[in-house]
Amino acid sequence: MRCLVVDDDPKLREYVQAGLSESGYEVETAGDGDAALAVLGQAQRNFDVILLDVMLPVQTGWELLEQIREIGRETPVIFVTARDTVEERVKGLRLGADDYVIKPFAFSELLARIEVVVRRRKTLAPVEIHDVKLDLVSRAAFRSGRKIDLSPREFDLLLALTRAEGRTLTRADLLRDVWGFEREPETNLVDVHIGRLRRKLDRHGPALIATVRGEGYRIPDQV
Repeated sequence: MRCLVVDDDPKLREYVQAGLSESGYEVETAGDGDAALAVLGQAQRNFDVILLDVMLPVQTGWELLEQIREIGRETPVIFVTARDTVEERVKGLRLGADDYVIKPFAFSELLARIEVVVRRRKTLAPVEIHDVKLDLVSRAAFRSGRKIDLSPREFDLLLALTRAEGRTLTRADLLRDVWGFEREPETNLVDVHIGRLRRKLDRHGPALIATVRGEGYRIPDQV
């Protein structure tokens, strides 16, 4: 787990860095927005969470968060600040922050907030296989960077096959996981939707979904 702490108070940076390091985090710090952007601009610097103060020299934490999002970084951000009005908390969340912690704080609470935010983001992290990417937040599907227009059921079907990580899913598996049927009905529902899904996906790349005769469907490790 990697964390970037952005705060102009060196004592607070040291306190948070020490606590997170003891909890198994790899921590980097920055005292202002320019230093933070310089760290984030390095290709190898990928963080699981950013702790960000509002009152920073040169630019505010609000402005820095906007720049972080503008450069395409979707890293979870938690504001850690003494600015405690409801309006300010709402502003931070609307700008794209994932949480808002008021100073002074108990370190155990900060650690718990970090764990919740990171776990929540990972649950909604995009799912990828080969050249296919599924955005779970917008429920959009892409292949080779091109958006594929899928129905809600087709999206869920592709998501189930993607999460299977190469395992074969039977028709009964898919009827249960995608349609919610506990018993397999006499229907070709799965085959019809697989056919539609294949036609949409295969316009933009090699055949993705393989039929396993007598068993079901899978996405192979290689296509």
